[in-house]
Amino acid sequence: MKKTIALLAGGYSGEYAISIKTAITIENNIDQSKYNIYKIIVDRDNWQHTTADGQSIEVDRKDFSLMIDGQKIVFNAVFIAIHGTPGEDGKMQGYLEMLNIPFTSCGAIVAGLTFNKIFCNRVVAQSGLVNVSKSIHLFKDRTQSIDDILNVVSLPVFVKPPEGGSSLATTKVKTREELQPAIDAVYAIESQAMAEEFVKGREFSIGVYKTKGIIKALPITEIISTKEFFDYEAKYTPGMSNEVTPAELDDTTASKIKDTAVKIYALLNCRGVCRVDFILEETTGELYFLEINTIPGQSENSIVPQQVRAIGMTLVDFYGELIEECFA
Repeated sequence: MKKTIALLAGGYSGEYAISIKTAITIENNIDQSKYNIYKIIVDRDNWQHTTADGQSIEVDRKDFSLMIDGQKIVFNAVFIAIHGTPGEDGKMQGYLEMLNIPFTSCGAIVAGLTFNKIFCNRVVAQSGLVNVSKSIHLFKDRTQSIDDILNVVSLPVFVKPPEGGSSLATTKVKTREELQPAIDAVYAIESQAMAEEFVKGREFSIGVYKTKGIIKALPITEIISTKEFFDYEAKYTPGMSNEVTPAELDDTTASKIKDTAVKIYALLNCRGVCRVDFILEETTGELYFLEINTIPGQSENSIVPQQVRAIGMTLVDFYGELIEECFA
């Protein structure tokens, strides 16, 4: 019997448009012979499914169901494709956990932890698995002078939102004078900010997922940006970055990156597919953790789909494995 799956997209953040693209890829690559798919677009005002004949059906949030032409649709599982809040920060996960509906991502507590880069960095750093760049947590409602900040971190630094994605409002700061404007740019969209010391080196990204209870690493991608760093423009403008999959690495380094990514996934008790980003420091060859993305972008040319194709696997099979794993 076919299982009924809700595909959630949209959200309340600046990553709304990217989420819609992710959902299109997922919807186009789910085996329709095994699953009935209902795409639901979430925004602050509505959670709506649009039928083939153009009806807009509002989700009944009391039990997460749809009523279509007199028939009540309930879901066996939810495929979460929302980047940012409320799909990546634990809010949607907590709601679905209370309703006892399986879903294809980390649980609420893990999602909340990993969504905040500062908190996640502290857990990863304490594990001793990998180096983590020095950073400072800043709050809009607390006075922290430039001197206070530079007593903790040294320039150059990246100033960015701890709970933002797609490199929105992220600035590479090289001088003291640039620091406050960069912090203010983050405060325009969030009530907190982080300043993280810059590590010069090669940037790598790797997808990790669990299937049949086994954690697996996908091939590694090297990100070579034409800009100074992999910002929003470089991520989503064709030709602004070169993503090499699989990355050109010696076996020892490749194994270290894969092994570390799998251990971080296990440490944080992740589920579904996550993408772990690293920097291989230029002079020492030391590996530094950048961040973990628990609902990575999956438009056709995004990194995770590239990596899936690189191992000769179809996205249809890959998404099928993610759905089946959530029932476990």
